[in-house]
Amino acid sequence: MLRGMRMYKNKKVLITGGTGFLGKAVVDVLRSKGYKNLLPIGSSLDLTCGKKTFDFFQETRPNAVIHLAATVGGIGANKNNPGLFMYNNLAMGINTIEAARLNKVKKFVMVGTVCAYPKFTPVPFKEEDIWNGYPEETNAPYGIAKKALMQLVQSYNEQYGFNGVNLIPVNMYGPHDNFDPAISHVIPALMLKFYKAIKCNLKSVEVWGTGKASREFLYVYDCAEAISLALEKKVSAEPINIGTGGEVMIQHLALSIAEIMGYKGKIKFNSKYPDGQPRRCLDVSRAKRELGYSSTMGLYEGLEKTIEWFKTNAKEFDDYLNCI
Repeated sequence: MLRGMRMYKNKKVLITGGTGFLGKAVVDVLRSKGYKNLLPIGSSLDLTCGKKTFDFFQETRPNAVIHLAATVGGIGANKNNPGLFMYNNLAMGINTIEAARLNKVKKFVMVGTVCAYPKFTPVPFKEEDIWNGYPEETNAPYGIAKKALMQLVQSYNEQYGFNGVNLIPVNMYGPHDNFDPAISHVIPALMLKFYKAIKCNLKSVEVWGTGKASREFLYVYDCAEAISLALEKKVSAEPINIGTGGEVMIQHLALSIAEIMGYKGKIKFNSKYPDGQPRRCLDVSRAKRELGYSSTMGLYEGLEKTIEWFKTNAKEFDDYLNCI
């Protein structure tokens, strides 16, 4: 048994954002490994308020923290809310990290974002390149906030011996994703568009951008497994990429989702909208070396599982359709 697992398996583990998309998967994975004292929290606790955060930590006294709470969204949401996204993510992270330090939390897992990388990072992205340029503009406020928090974990480690781990996951997808068109990421956004086209008998579906940008996608339960390993293993505060090491063009992704969902109409790419970062693909060698981690879910199989879940719960998303 891993030393870290013995240390935290029967201890209180706080999971901020624990009722959200990734949080639900992390809770499932940890419970499957025998963790019995998990404390997942959602929006009921305002982490942007320092006093409320500090009071909560003093009341609950967690032994370990997994920080997932974030204000997130796709290209449109990022573009429309740069100040809100930057402030909320900075405030939540700073308050949580400082509260953890003051309450002598034994392990802190900080989950960052691939949006922290410079817009034109050499592919595959290596962790040492994260400060070598400005992020893609539409994601910059969110990415910079998360990057600053990763640096705070490293700085606290250097000054206070803070036992923190920094993970940088790529775009995730899977069951319980956010399908709200105003804030959803590309995979749930495409699934909802094709679902609407089928349900409303539309002859075409518009996809933002040229379709030529590439992305790397990670099944949410694979990411949750990496997070559990980061909790269990002794690793440094240096950033660790979490992904698959492969990439797919958005146009091919759209075709795959349409095929699995049974959509037969046309797909039109609208180049008037931004592509975002041109390419995203991570070097995942550090994760293999430091965590013993490799993703296991192939993209097509993961899409099938996600779409199966979506279809089972499709009625929940009918309010987003607005068929004419």
